[in-house]
Amino acid sequence: MIRVENLKKQFGGFHAVDGVTLNIAKGSITGLIGPNGAGKSTLFNVIAGVHKPTSGQVFLDGEDITGLSPDSLFHKGLLRTFQIAHEFPSLTVRENLMMVPAGQSGETLWSALFQRKKIREEEAQLLKKADEVLDFLTISHLKDEKAGNLSGGQKKLLELGRTMMVDAKIVFLDEVGAGVNRTLLNTIGDAIVRLNKERGYTFCVIEHDMDFIGRLCDPVIVMAEGKMLATGAPDTIMQNEAVIEAYLGTGLKNKAVVATEAE
Repeated sequence: MIRVENLKKQFGGFHAVDGVTLNIAKGSITGLIGPNGAGKSTLFNVIAGVHKPTSGQVFLDGEDITGLSPDSLFHKGLLRTFQIAHEFPSLTVRENLMMVPAGQSGETLWSALFQRKKIREEEAQLLKKADEVLDFLTISHLKDEKAGNLSGGQKKLLELGRTMMVDAKIVFLDEVGAGVNRTLLNTIGDAIVRLNKERGYTFCVIEHDMDFIGRLCDPVIVMAEGKMLATGAPDTIMQNEAVIEAYLGTGLKNKAVVATEAE
């Protein structure tokens, strides 16, 4: 579904993404891991149109989408969430969901003045869809709560719900577990798996929680210093010496050696 070819992004003399080539298969939940500063979020930003690449190409279903704006990509079904949730804090949870679909009739002055029936019908449909999303995510009890009052994990669920209000093809989730307690993280994980299996969503997930990655993702892509380091199944990645060195740290490697010697 997503093909990235020799993608580079420089900020001055710093190579944040340095010649990355990868594929994200349709229907997969692909994990993207690596140490802080590896270039993971920058890679997401370039694919999702937040930053234009210095060079290289990005394809969605064979179409060259390199450098397209986030708005254009949104209409093509490519969505991206952020480490810090971007909710409308003064609106309710349900209203946040209803704001997502583009091209609503109520957005134009002409329709607001002369097509009120059409607007009411659209709002009724959006309300129904929003309630279905809330039911799916098991947060219907929060529908009338101001989004700004939600916990970090609840805001991440709301962001996931926002992707369900449109016909998303692929969703890039950036550190969905950041600041989220274990119970809510499990709820988020369950929702991702259900969306993948029941609705055909494709996901690419940045996350530092390896248990979460191991439960959800296959394959897992590892980045370090802006480059691709390894790709494979979670178990294989966890045994890769280069990954242990770069991502998990030499300390863990040394502990394993010490434990072996002690035996």
